[in-house]
Amino acid sequence: MSVSDLCRDYHLPWLGADGKSKMGDVALGSRIRLARNFSRLPFPNRANMKELAGVQNRAASVFSDVESAVGQEFDVVGIEGLTPLERDVLVEKQLISRNLVKQPQYRSAYIAADRSSSIMVNEEDHLRIQCMAPGLDLARPYAVASKIDDTIESRLDIAFDEKMGYLTSCPTNLGTGLRATVIVHLPGLVYTRNMQSIINISQQLGLSVRGLYGEGSETVGNIFSISNQMTLGFTEEGLIDNLTSAVTEIVEHERRARNALIMYSKDRIEDAVWRAYGILRYARSLGEGETLELISKVRLGIDSGLLTGPRPETFSELLIASRPSFLKNLAGNENLAGTELSHERAAVVRKVLTDTSN
Repeated sequence: MSVSDLCRDYHLPWLGADGKSKMGDVALGSRIRLARNFSRLPFPNRANMKELAGVQNRAASVFSDVESAVGQEFDVVGIEGLTPLERDVLVEKQLISRNLVKQPQYRSAYIAADRSSSIMVNEEDHLRIQCMAPGLDLARPYAVASKIDDTIESRLDIAFDEKMGYLTSCPTNLGTGLRATVIVHLPGLVYTRNMQSIINISQQLGLSVRGLYGEGSETVGNIFSISNQMTLGFTEEGLIDNLTSAVTEIVEHERRARNALIMYSKDRIEDAVWRAYGILRYARSLGEGETLELISKVRLGIDSGLLTGPRPETFSELLIASRPSFLKNLAGNENLAGTELSHERAAVVRKVLTDTSN
């Protein structure tokens, strides 16, 4: 699939579990990121163009070995060669980060054929390895990320200190260089006003709770990303186990909250779910925040057995299809805004619901 086709495709297999994945009714997806830097080269924010080019060349020199280790091909994407909209769509799909596109010169990404892994070159660090899986499953992406990491380290010198661990541009990544994240859908805890307690407890456990796109992003649509805050002084396995245990507990709290809502307010919740589905199915104009709130209710209805028709994975497809850059790129109009953008969003949402319903 070409980059152009990828940017027009609203499918994202790793996000929005279908319910068959582990705890997929609440945990939408899991991600492992590893920050790595080459020895004797300045971090990207301090490097000149020649040094950035050298980083790209080092990464390219080992990539056939990485493909062999992982067992699939990767597309090489030069960020400078993309249109601004294509860059933003890849950010919306979380295949690359916002940091990577701020200064596109000598920035690139290797994106796996199944879109479950990507490696960013010259982001905040020389390499950002990220691997994803649906549901609550950090073990699988960690195993893939470790294969990629081991392959690169077997061929190239990586900046590492015996006391400090992996050296990274940001001190918060120092040590393991690992950032583990689980994306969860928590309408029950939000509607029962228990979300703040979850945030407070998570912070005590060394975890952060943020919006879908991480630090600084809004928590709309009742979607949250839960990540480890610390990396220094811990093992990779310890960080993953801590996050997995915490998310497992949060999932149980969310399920209890949903059961309470259904038990005590079934008629109101069922009505809200079907109203949301009706609006998405037939509306001619939809705002971005409004759409996220509506699809959250629809997913709650699907997982609670109150709504039949749409498949659970429709949720993630609507998440992507309703984003502004995706819509502008699909329409071929970067100036699409206001009423036109709302009309385009409604049309695409109707199409996605038609394509993905049972």
